[in-house]
Amino acid sequence: MRTDSSPGTLPAREHLPATDAGTPVLDVVIPVYNEEKDLRPCVLRLHEHLKRTFPYAFRITIADNASTDTTEQVAAWLDAEIAEVRAFRLEQKGRGRALRTVWSASEAPILAYMDVDLSTDLNALLPLVAPLISGHSDLAIGSRLARSSRVVRGAKREFISRSYNLILRGSLQARFSDAQCGFKAIRRDVAQVLLPLVEDTGWFFDTEMLVLAERAGLRIHEVPVDWVDDPDSTVHIVRTATDDLKGVWRVGRALATGSLPLDRLARPFGDDPRDRDLTNVPKGLARQLVGFCVVGVLSTLFYLLLYGVFRQFSGSQVANALALLVAAVANTTANRRLTFGVRGRGGAVRHQAQGLLVFGVGLALTSGSLAALDAATSDPAHSTELAVLVAANLAATVLRFLLFRAWVFPDRREPDPATTVATAFTVSTAVSTASAASMRTPAPRSAYAPYDSTPFRAGEAADGTWGDATLHLQPVRPNDTDPRD
Repeated sequence: MRTDSSPGTLPAREHLPATDAGTPVLDVVIPVYNEEKDLRPCVLRLHEHLKRTFPYAFRITIADNASTDTTEQVAAWLDAEIAEVRAFRLEQKGRGRALRTVWSASEAPILAYMDVDLSTDLNALLPLVAPLISGHSDLAIGSRLARSSRVVRGAKREFISRSYNLILRGSLQARFSDAQCGFKAIRRDVAQVLLPLVEDTGWFFDTEMLVLAERAGLRIHEVPVDWVDDPDSTVHIVRTATDDLKGVWRVGRALATGSLPLDRLARPFGDDPRDRDLTNVPKGLARQLVGFCVVGVLSTLFYLLLYGVFRQFSGSQVANALALLVAAVANTTANRRLTFGVRGRGGAVRHQAQGLLVFGVGLALTSGSLAALDAATSDPAHSTELAVLVAANLAATVLRFLLFRAWVFPDRREPDPATTVATAFTVSTAVSTASAASMRTPAPRSAYAPYDSTPFRAGEAADGTWGDATLHLQPVRPNDTDPRD
């Protein structure tokens, strides 16, 4: 997986302004390979639909993946005949490569793509992009597996699609319902930050992009679609399925090791209401309690299992100490990742050392309980021992959560004062300079662009190398800045 930094954090979502400016609001990409037969009727039908129903300026981009038939000539004719159509040719195959290249070079604030066979009913296009235009969502996908979707396809493709999505849910904890439907859209500002992290250049591109976006906390909107299978599809099912499974393994390993800088995708201006600092509502307390309880129950069962094993060849004190030690290491590891969301290996040794000190507190409670039981009766029953240990572990669990939250994994959200002062001074100086310059030399009206259209070179976008060093920013945590200031 790529570990290079993304080109900056995401701004707060805003509703795109209604304007008649020349810059298209929507850029629909159609990736094609040897589609000389279907390309012309597809583009004409899509263009007519957008002209009739879409209230904003739009563009249709044909991304030719090194076709060897007359697809390139058909695309060039459409480019010349229709003002809203442009043709783009790549000399390498790969749907993911085509989408990354065209999306990275496009200036439209909403980027979409669909398959050339138009299996998806075009009436779902406006509902697909509307949440992105309004600022409600970051990405949008068409879903053939939603309850209200109406789908016509063979049993084999239905089985493969549902099995693949079950694999994603079980291995990558994906919550979106349909990763492979060729009907998706994304905001341009999100694409600029997300695409450098996506490594695949083929059919797994969609899945990898969605998994990373979901793990980063971005909002994915799903639209139920009407979909009719194309019996003449040229997709090689076995090879595609094999490549997808390899991609699932690669992405899962990268997420497990924390090698992806997903924190750079967080929106820094309070776009997520969970990032707001509310009076008397500790941040993340409810989620952390649920996660800690789940890990605690599993750890207790694991501890009791270990205690029963160790008790076969040692005394109760030794068995308790060994079982508690092993369970404590596993408990700290699970809480570190699942409950408190600490990724990567940084600070892992320190966290385990602090966890062992917390383990010492639990050991004192449980050992003291066993000592009290031994003092009360000379030969306690095994069930009585277990009952006492469960009660002692419950008390130790409450104390462990408090120590974990306040000491081992504290929520350090206070910004560095020196950094804050320096940043404020820099911003103030920049604003003052810009204001003075604008007063001296007013910019012509034509200089104002309707949207941010920072250019990206298509070759660098395809290779995943971003040449502009000014785009590499430091990570910004969502709670470092109050959006009301």
